[in-house]
Amino acid sequence: MPLIRVTSTLSIDEDELIEHFVRASGPGGQNVNKVASAVELRFDVRRSPNLPGPVRARLMRLAGSRLTLEGVLVLKADRFRSQERNREDAKARLIALIKEAAIAPRPRIKTRPSRASKERRLMAKDRRGKVKRLRSGKPTLD
Repeated sequence: MPLIRVTSTLSIDEDELIEHFVRASGPGGQNVNKVASAVELRFDVRRSPNLPGPVRARLMRLAGSRLTLEGVLVLKADRFRSQERNREDAKARLIALIKEAAIAPRPRIKTRPSRASKERRLMAKDRRGKVKRLRSGKPTLD
């Protein structure tokens, strides 16, 4: 049961990852038609026992269209011509995504506008209103 270390406090079990090998698109000559070098990595985010709840929720939001309706994250790696390099690439991308989800967003601290900023806003509105009034004035006959 080998573990993949994501952060100092978070690891995922390698048995949770499912790899399917498919034929890659793109360059590769005759090799591309014979060898399944592209990797489709699947990770069940919803049922993973190693992900804490908040990390799971952020990961599901970050995954976007790569997440299936069942909560499975699907990553396809076909950048390289070798199957082994594509496997490493897919795992690295999964780890990067989980690391990003592991960082909790800083809570927003409510602030109030200062008196000076309110005055500046009102002065700008007044100036803009004066400009508009000048433009809408009726022309004088001289």
